Amino acid sequence: MRCFCFVMLLLFTAPLSGCLETLEPITADEEGQCAVLDAGRTSDGVLRILTYDIAAFSDEMISTFTNQTGYDVEMIRVDDSGGILEQLLQTQQAQQADLAIGLDNTYLQTALNFCLLQPHELNLTGLSETALEPYDGPNAVPFDRGDVCLNYDESRVDGTNLTEPTSLWNLTEPAWEGQTVFPSPVTSSPGRAFMSATVDYFENDEDNTTDAFDWWKAMAENGAIFTSGWTEAYEIHYSGGYGAWVEGHLGDAALTVSYCHSPGVEAFYGENWTQSTSLTLERSTFHQVEYAGIINGGTELEAANAFIAYLLSEEVNRNMPENNLMQSVLDNATWPETNGYAYHTDSPSLNAEITNERIAEEMEGWISDWKTATQ
Repeated sequence: MRCFCFVMLLLFTAPLSGCLETLEPITADEEGQCAVLDAGRTSDGVLRILTYDIAAFSDEMISTFTNQTGYDVEMIRVDDSGGILEQLLQTQQAQQADLAIGLDNTYLQTALNFCLLQPHELNLTGLSETALEPYDGPNAVPFDRGDVCLNYDESRVDGTNLTEPTSLWNLTEPAWEGQTVFPSPVTSSPGRAFMSATVDYFENDEDNTTDAFDWWKAMAENGAIFTSGWTEAYEIHYSGGYGAWVEGHLGDAALTVSYCHSPGVEAFYGENWTQSTSLTLERSTFHQVEYAGIINGGTELEAANAFIAYLLSEEVNRNMPENNLMQSVLDNATWPETNGYAYHTDSPSLNAEITNERIAEEMEGWISDWKTATQ
């Protein structure tokens, strides 16, 4: 069902906002079609990009775009993907930005259901089929991707003190008590992606008497730590990553949620050394794709299309692993060989198979069940 109750969406976005109820939302029709809205502001020649703190968007990268095209750029930054969606909903009928960059495939369908994006003019020839698999429509373009999965500290999961799990249920055993940390799916996009993967994982395991939220409850009872975001989980609590050099580091967890290439990133910056590795149990991983989309009601449409083209160019996108610590969406993308980046990066054998449409329809219920299980 493409059009769902806005009041129910408010319950889902409540942790992110306190004023969405004043809107009269515009939603897609029964065929999923949206009208293109009038520009929300008068053109002033400045391309305004709604995004979060994406590392690839350096001053040098933006100035190169301006020098190549003549378009000036202003960044409007929010905390994360959820913040982008919230901002778009709040300003739906008077958008002040032109281009949204950073919605991932756990948020994208909601943005489409609420007509927050409009068609681009890009030719997507040259993009990988994997990047286009979650969404291959006219209203959003993938610009980076990566597999969300569990990471663990090999110095602690050494086969003696702790053994590498062969099932997520292993993490509920006494040996793992207090040894795990998870970013909340309410406020973290990797946390949201991993929770979505657990839904698929437990729907396809051999035990049909339990589901994902039985597992989450057991994890909470086994002393799992829950944080508001990835940064706190990875930098403060996880013992296997670069957090050891961060002020306030506790290192009290041997396993966390990150990406299957995070150990590669650790090696890249650590002169080919890392004590972190990824756990790629089938269906426990989630292929996360991040998107750029022209905002429905945006003003500087020509500039927005030009920026997406620049973002997908060889000079920018092929270098995503180094500049944004995510994989390129171009055909035949590879991880760099430098300092063991590729060597320490794992590829899942089977990611969770869960559609954007299902995520949009059921996420509110999953979040509610997750809260009940863990709090």
